[in-house]
Amino acid sequence: MIVGSGAYRDGSRIDAAPEVSRYEDLAALSAMCTAGSDFVWLGLLDPSPEELDHAAAAFGLHPLAVEDALATHERPKVDVHGDTLTIVVRPARYLDEPETVEFGQITMLAAPNHVVVVRHGEAVPLTDLRSRMESDPGWLKEGPGAVVHAIIDEVVEAYGPVLFGIADDIDEVEEVVFSTSRESPTQRIYELKREVLEFSKSTTPLVSVLEHLVTLDHPVLSAELHRYFSDTDDELSRVVDQVQTDRELLTSVLEANLT
Repeated sequence: MIVGSGAYRDGSRIDAAPEVSRYEDLAALSAMCTAGSDFVWLGLLDPSPEELDHAAAAFGLHPLAVEDALATHERPKVDVHGDTLTIVVRPARYLDEPETVEFGQITMLAAPNHVVVVRHGEAVPLTDLRSRMESDPGWLKEGPGAVVHAIIDEVVEAYGPVLFGIADDIDEVEEVVFSTSRESPTQRIYELKREVLEFSKSTTPLVSVLEHLVTLDHPVLSAELHRYFSDTDDELSRVVDQVQTDRELLTSVLEANLT
């Protein structure tokens, strides 16, 4: 379903008042973009194939890009189909009550006059990102590439609480392993190892994606955005290092438990 849409010129909305953000007539929305810097930002959540076909017809999306947007278990990657830059990221969030990590997928299809953001799952809701960007026209003035960077940066920032949650869980199983109780946390350790492995699959490939975006020559990526992607890549590298440390620590905890 459509969770947000709007047309922008020089960082400001040109379609309607900011509180109106769910246009169903995507072709009419696209037709509002008459200047070279105009673009449409469309947000879709768990869309049906028919909804994606509607967006593809309105914005001329490449069929291969639409395939990527329909898939729900893609690894982080970046592709260029025609003038469409396709980027897949895997957001994650830590759920306190079940003490588990929830994963999702966000596929961004960016071209000079549109950016279509397709989310599967609620791992990173992005609920207020549009309003925050609209409050700073200078930010949105960079166009679709600015939206792409803002979303990736939001995803990477959300990895932080996940690391804290996993660290707490590892501390808990360590206490049990080295306590005098007869309780065995083997199953819990294996569950954590699977979560950390899945987290690694979501974060490690994203490093290559960001490194590519730092140098990629594409109409939606300016020199300024290249620098922004570089900063996000630095933050992600710290996340990946910690994930690797957690994997090694859990292996050691499992070996100690078995001993």
